[in-house]
Amino acid sequence: MLDNKIQWCLEKARKELASGKKHRGLMKSHPDIAAAKSHLAKAEHNLLAAGYLEMGGFPDWAICAYFYTIYHCLLSILSKFGYESRNQECTIALIENLRNEERIHLDWDLIEQLKGGKPLSIIDMREDFQYGVSTSLSRDFLLGFKESGKKAIDQTKKELY
Repeated sequence: MLDNKIQWCLEKARKELASGKKHRGLMKSHPDIAAAKSHLAKAEHNLLAAGYLEMGGFPDWAICAYFYTIYHCLLSILSKFGYESRNQECTIALIENLRNEERIHLDWDLIEQLKGGKPLSIIDMREDFQYGVSTSLSRDFLLGFKESGKKAIDQTKKELY
């Protein structure tokens, strides 16, 4: 099933590019360590931003920054393998595939956090807070997401170096 999703993502990008649009799928290119390092730097930047937002009383936006901390880690790993993704579902599908093939060793819990549909997954929380009207959140939840962000960065560094 994952292979079908990845094929769909690759085809989506191909069709969009062929019609002169910016792609919103998955493209295969050459491994790009410079891009991988840039995504990792963005993840670290997002982690710092989340901390500032949290301390400043904006936990709803801190959730978004913690989500993008992890997401940029995934984009970093994809760049290492020569992929460019502009679609969260495509990114997650390819990361799952790489993990299933044991080409990466990212913890499953980080991948599950981004898949959604489970209680308190970071993607669902990000969507609720980004599109909803609530602005408060338990400090315990934020601490868990902060730890997930740190873990994602540490594991991405191991994948890159």
